[in-house]
Amino acid sequence: MRRLHPALLAGLPADVQRPGYDRKALQAGIVQLGIGDAPRAWLAAVTDAAIEASGDLRWGIVGVSLSSNPAHGHEALARQNGVYTLALRDTGPNGLVRERLRVIGAVLRVLDARRNPQAVLDQIAHEDTRVISVTLRDDDTAGHGGGEAAGDDDPACALAPRGAIGLLVHGLKQRRGQGGTAVTVLSCNDRPASGRALRSLVLACASCVDEALAAWIDGNCTFPNGMADRIVLASDDADRARISQAVGLQDGCPVQAEPYLDWVIEDSFVAGRPPWEAAAGPHGMVRVVPDSAPFARLKQRMADGPRAALAYLGAVSGMATLSGTFSQPPVRALIDAMMREEIASTLDDVPGVDLAQYHARQLERLSNLALSQGTHRSAAHGSSTVPPCLLAPLRERARAGQTYDRLALAVAAWLHYLRGQDELGLSYPICDPLADELARRQGDAQHAADAAGDDPGQAAWRVMDAMALHTDLFGDLTHQPDVAGELARKLALLRWAGVRGAVLDAA
Repeated sequence: MRRLHPALLAGLPADVQRPGYDRKALQAGIVQLGIGDAPRAWLAAVTDAAIEASGDLRWGIVGVSLSSNPAHGHEALARQNGVYTLALRDTGPNGLVRERLRVIGAVLRVLDARRNPQAVLDQIAHEDTRVISVTLRDDDTAGHGGGEAAGDDDPACALAPRGAIGLLVHGLKQRRGQGGTAVTVLSCNDRPASGRALRSLVLACASCVDEALAAWIDGNCTFPNGMADRIVLASDDADRARISQAVGLQDGCPVQAEPYLDWVIEDSFVAGRPPWEAAAGPHGMVRVVPDSAPFARLKQRMADGPRAALAYLGAVSGMATLSGTFSQPPVRALIDAMMREEIASTLDDVPGVDLAQYHARQLERLSNLALSQGTHRSAAHGSSTVPPCLLAPLRERARAGQTYDRLALAVAAWLHYLRGQDELGLSYPICDPLADELARRQGDAQHAADAAGDDPGQAAWRVMDAMALHTDLFGDLTHQPDVAGELARKLALLRWAGVRGAVLDAA
């Protein structure tokens, strides 16, 4: 089977979409630092659709690989001259999995930062470059590319172009030295105020290089906050073979994702941007707004919070996937009620968003059997997810004298998950930057409970007391005994009655 290549797109099967614009006429207006699955699932895909809809050919993408691991797909993408297949997977009305394929043409070429960092600096400094995009993740302090190594905030980034931040700073230094114009550095991820965080990292590194450079960046670069919501699936050999068979050409780096997309970007672009709004479709929404904060809060509480709750309940009960867990009627009723009766009241109006429709769409996403999202993968990094997504609305409702029964169960499920053992007796690793500390607190409390002969309720109180002392996570919870008591009761119920019993109690 021949390899996917721009010259072969005309011969694709009729049901495979492909670029309808003149790819050879594209200019390289965007540099994407990190060209892994995540940015290709939405930034490149949306840019491709925007170019198609508008005919504006100034916004081709130069991808930059930051990784030495060929499993991340950058070598295959380079061999394919930047083209790849995006497979959008969901469940049709008949309950069967369906897959819609489009070959994305917006990525013009791929640069390897480790082998040729100067080529990356040249592209950042190029006069056609108007947007430099970086994807941050929760456990990175610098940019990363959806699975690629990102480089860190090591001061060594000031000495040489290494990692996303070092490349950015040295590329901007070259741009300034060439008399280059202003440029936008776009942070693309799902964290609130990620643009501001990226700006701080860049300015700190630039100050180590040259204070005058830092001042130039401060005066000539904007860092709009951005937040993208689309579930991206990892692809294995079987997925690559299936997609290649459907396309009729060998694709070594396809991307699989859900059709749903909600991308919110603050309107702070000093050198223009693609008409991304033109790419909106039945399952995708691009919003360019003055302030992304209300949208970030909405996503955290109505999308991330329910997903986290589902992950912990599913993982502890031994379920493999989120959709499988959600397919159980009592669990679905619990999540639905938590969103509608508890979380929704903690949200202010968000411009252009119908909360009831947003709620319904999130339930559809959780029902998508085509995604097969693992519960343990979704349960990772709970110490950064639970406080803003579940504890914050719980605390607000408690202060307002409102009930928070389901939210309490969701938080307790996280605490229960931290034991590292499911109801079938199988152990699992905890993927969290605070895993060791949280396991120690949980273990010490349980050992004390065992030594004292505590019943499940008393043991749960000990665990809750130990966890509540971690004020970075639980804030002033120690001063809210009613909340701590309810969390301890839910935790005891999970230990005594199991997930099913606790869910039926709270639903």
